[in-house]
Amino acid sequence: MEMNRRDFLKTSITGSGGLLLALSLPGCASVETGYNADQQSWVPNAWLELTADDDIFFTLARVEMGQGTYTGLTTLIAEELDVPPNRIQPRFAPAAPEYRNPLYKLQLTGGSTSLSTSWEPLRVAGASAHRMLVSAAAKVWKVESSQCRTREGRVLHPNGQDSLAYGQLVALAAVEPVPSAPTLKTPDQWQYIGQPMQRLDAHAKVTGTAEYGIDVELPGMVYAVVTRPPRVGGRVKSFDANGVRTMPGVIEVFEIDRGVAIVADKYWRARKAQQALTVVWDDSDALTLSSADVMTHYRTAADADGGESERSQGDMAMALATADDVLNVSYEQPFLAHATLEPMNATAHYTDGHIDVWAPTQAPDLGCIAAARATDLSPDEVTVHTTFIGGGFGRRLTQDYIGEVAAVAYRVKRPVKLLWSREEDTRHDWYRPAMLHRLQASLKDGDMTGWQHQIVGPQILDWYVRDAAPAQYPWAPKFLYNTLGSVGLMAEGIATPKDMSAIEGAVDYPYGVDNLSIRHTHTDAGIPVTWWRSVGHSHNGFAVETFMDEIAHKLGQDPLAFRRQRLEREPRHLAVLERAAELGDWGRPLPAGRARGIALHRSFGTYVAQVVEASIRAGEIHVHRVACAVDCGQVVNPEIVRDQMESGILFGLTAALYGQITFENGAVQESNFHDYRLLRVNAKPEMVVEIIDSAAPPSGVGEPGLPPVIPALGNALFALTGERQRQLPLRA
Repeated sequence: MEMNRRDFLKTSITGSGGLLLALSLPGCASVETGYNADQQSWVPNAWLELTADDDIFFTLARVEMGQGTYTGLTTLIAEELDVPPNRIQPRFAPAAPEYRNPLYKLQLTGGSTSLSTSWEPLRVAGASAHRMLVSAAAKVWKVESSQCRTREGRVLHPNGQDSLAYGQLVALAAVEPVPSAPTLKTPDQWQYIGQPMQRLDAHAKVTGTAEYGIDVELPGMVYAVVTRPPRVGGRVKSFDANGVRTMPGVIEVFEIDRGVAIVADKYWRARKAQQALTVVWDDSDALTLSSADVMTHYRTAADADGGESERSQGDMAMALATADDVLNVSYEQPFLAHATLEPMNATAHYTDGHIDVWAPTQAPDLGCIAAARATDLSPDEVTVHTTFIGGGFGRRLTQDYIGEVAAVAYRVKRPVKLLWSREEDTRHDWYRPAMLHRLQASLKDGDMTGWQHQIVGPQILDWYVRDAAPAQYPWAPKFLYNTLGSVGLMAEGIATPKDMSAIEGAVDYPYGVDNLSIRHTHTDAGIPVTWWRSVGHSHNGFAVETFMDEIAHKLGQDPLAFRRQRLEREPRHLAVLERAAELGDWGRPLPAGRARGIALHRSFGTYVAQVVEASIRAGEIHVHRVACAVDCGQVVNPEIVRDQMESGILFGLTAALYGQITFENGAVQESNFHDYRLLRVNAKPEMVVEIIDSAAPPSGVGEPGLPPVIPALGNALFALTGERQRQLPLRA
């Protein structure tokens, strides 16, 4: 390319376009690099945009719900582009195949996978753009590109004096060939990866300018609420809305699949009208069970079916038959709600055969399917705009609230915001499953010779596949949706990934033992369930690490020493265990009335060990201190890692101390924070978090801080009282 400096500067100064660069994520469709003369244009693909105004935009394919993707993923791009992360403006991706999570083949944020799945693709994208910009500048200067350097968004001339801003180069860089395998920076060259830095979303959240789903406002917007059946499986039989329709501000009252919707000009008027609405429910298919019935159902299923083998080694039957002693225990965990501080909500507007949805969702492509199911539209006639999320924890992977708002907007043909009350959010959640665990350990000659774990409960995929399967094939006609879901279940573990939700954290038992049997009895009581922070690790971590403690005490061994001697082949497990013990002052005397417990767990590729120090005063459990060691591979931002470990600890303590959703006659009894409590600020323990240096690829941090803290607290209470608690929540 021949161009003198004067012509180049004319082009760069007067140009109004941008450089669009495909990220080419694994499993995603790619787009060609191209020059777009209209800076406001949008290409539904995974891309990085640099404009002639020297703006840099990064389309974030994962949502931000407090876990740090907004900052962490932007840092990967910034590192290879050689610009400070705060120079880049992230924006949320729409629902599009290009943004699918390569692990799940769906566009979802969950499983603590955002960083691990983006670690290489985003760095490659940044490095590709960087090389194209440098190559363009080198051609302008007629020098070798290898002689040019970059710094903070500028290409530097070899003479050390001249430089060009990235924005001046976009028109020329756009015609450069996209490198097939750009060279990535080595760790010794990193400026931003591994360094603590302020979160890029902090200012917007502190000043109130960050737009959450609940903040969305549209011209002419009206408000909707939905009255749903109190019992699981109930449906509308009839309703009397005569007096409701004449109330101030009420626009419409009508039935939708999930209940009766009321639309009014103001939110509070819709709520007042809801209070006056009379609904008669058809409970012919509704559940009648209680929480106690669920556990009875699980026990009956476990007695009748020993379960499917998920992992086996040695001869467990022989170990039990020849043991000096066999320790048999059962652990029970209740259903849990997500209790996101931003309750479920969404806004939608239907016009001219297309519906736009603004929603705090963890799975926008599944949101398209939910909206299509609730209307006569196809998924390509639905656009989901993702917002900041005020807490997800897996709840917003299920799209029932988007289906509701779509049904309402399709009917009223006006912009409408649907809001759930806190009571509705608690009583109509999709819950963390209640689970039953039966464990046996064979003991001989003062040692453990066998470990058997039977897990009893549902699989989440049974409930999730209804919309997940169609989202993977959005071209399919809607009459095939249910068939696709059925096929997805039948092909689970064969053509589709195996559902690990019930067994993860148990099947990868890390401790050395000659004889081992892990089994799953698949049974479902009919209560809707979905992903909950750390999923199966949340209940299996409690069962495994509490039972390890029980065995250690049965054998008269120190719980730390008992674990340590069985981790000779697990160096990363052992490293975090020993460091947590040091941080937690394991073995040192404590004041009277206090005790410590320890636990270790690996989840989502991250190793975490914790020591909890607790006491009981005035009939209440007090957690004084939690020491945490974490190995999450290469760290992008250590401050986010510490934040997420602390967040997981507090979330886990809430579940350990208070978490319990109870059913009576098929209806949830809890309703708000007075009877479904959260840990409060005055109960927050001292937390010490240390990150283990690691050169391994990065793994997740949003969830792994949770599983160890629950058994560690339970083990501390046993050390304090001598009484073992095998049911959650823990009691004083």
